[in-house]
Amino acid sequence: MTTLTCVSPIDGSVFATREALPLEAARQAARRARAAQAAWAARPLAERTALVMAGVAAIGEMNDEIVPELARMMGRPVRYGGEFRGFHERAAYMAQIAERALADIQVGEDATFRRFIRRVPQGVVLVVSPWNYPYMTAINTVAPALIAGNAVVLKGATQTLLVGERLARAFHAVGIPEDVFQNVYLDHDSTAALIAGRAFDFVNFTGSVGGGQAVERAAAGTFTGLGLELGGKDPGYVMEDADLDAAVDTLIDGAMFNSGQCCCGIERIYVQESLFDAFVDKAVAVVKGYRLGNPLDAETTIGPMANTRFAAEVRAQIDEALAMGARAHIPTFAEDDGGAYLTPQILTNVSHDMRVMRDESFGPVVGIMPVKDDAEALALMNDSPFGLTASLWTGDVDRAIRLGDAIQTGTVFLNRADYLDPGLCWTGCKNTGRGGALSEIGYHSLTRPKSYHLKKVTQ
Repeated sequence: MTTLTCVSPIDGSVFATREALPLEAARQAARRARAAQAAWAARPLAERTALVMAGVAAIGEMNDEIVPELARMMGRPVRYGGEFRGFHERAAYMAQIAERALADIQVGEDATFRRFIRRVPQGVVLVVSPWNYPYMTAINTVAPALIAGNAVVLKGATQTLLVGERLARAFHAVGIPEDVFQNVYLDHDSTAALIAGRAFDFVNFTGSVGGGQAVERAAAGTFTGLGLELGGKDPGYVMEDADLDAAVDTLIDGAMFNSGQCCCGIERIYVQESLFDAFVDKAVAVVKGYRLGNPLDAETTIGPMANTRFAAEVRAQIDEALAMGARAHIPTFAEDDGGAYLTPQILTNVSHDMRVMRDESFGPVVGIMPVKDDAEALALMNDSPFGLTASLWTGDVDRAIRLGDAIQTGTVFLNRADYLDPGLCWTGCKNTGRGGALSEIGYHSLTRPKSYHLKKVTQ
């Protein structure tokens, strides 16, 4: 039996442990989900939607407990108040558009035929959610999957071990059947075996590229639908007419918030050379004002990384860049312990020969490069194996759209960054993965089209 252990980044202590389900017990859980799904799908859409939103509200009632619990599990400072605002926003939007998104597509009707396309639930959906925003990333799929009539099995990250239990408690308390929404503890081998055994009809995975590849290997030959949001190396580009102060504040926050552990965090910045020095000076001033410390302290603005091994990778990228000629602008903070507590860093004199500008960092470090023009910025933005978001800064909307059309990315931001709009499809390209969540397209992923060609009996 495998023991799953959440080690708190605050002090390295064990915060929680749970035993992973043996494989046969996991198979039984998936079978219970399948047996319960048809009755759930038969309920009126309005009833399913109301129950999901009641469950969301029940999570909100737990928020005072959830915020410090998250700090202990993954290190986000309590001053930021947790994830409920985004959690609710995403679920509420998907509830709002459900009737329209799931409506039959009418193809035509006359005296002889009626033709339409119906969207029917996939069946049983496995959601594998990450630790960095465990509530918001889970609800991206959980809410629309349940609303669309699927049964959901949730496998959360070990680093945020208690999140799934809270979600299950909330949903079950408001009347969502226990077999329709299940939180399960699984090890990697059991997860792969379930996917390979066609226990699920759709799998949504958010995590590393390696994890996504493992899911694809497990699903090979099963024809199971997959939604994969994997790595990122999101760029920002500041043009000569940008609002400099707004660009600095937004891009540096996008790079450093949550200790840089954001799916669409800014990991590299290109600045038109006439603004480069001023941008760097302002960015350095912002980061020097951060307070690194215990996330339970209300004065802390940047907490530890979620795990010492994540911090070790960021330190390795920084050290390699410095050895290759990069310049570090932030002196080591007194609270930097060489472990999970890591000094946020700004690097210049960087190039794409350095891992810090090519590999996912997922930590509080950003490299900044000067560029001459749009063509150079575009080439650098596209010089990446990833494609999740890109943040453009200019007063010229048409210019941004022209550039956006040429950027290999899933989302183009103009004069903002690091935000997930539930009305837009959340998607990526290249090694960032495939599929789309949220928006009407999210419902398309979680349902399948079923065509009706009905010939009427005429006398």
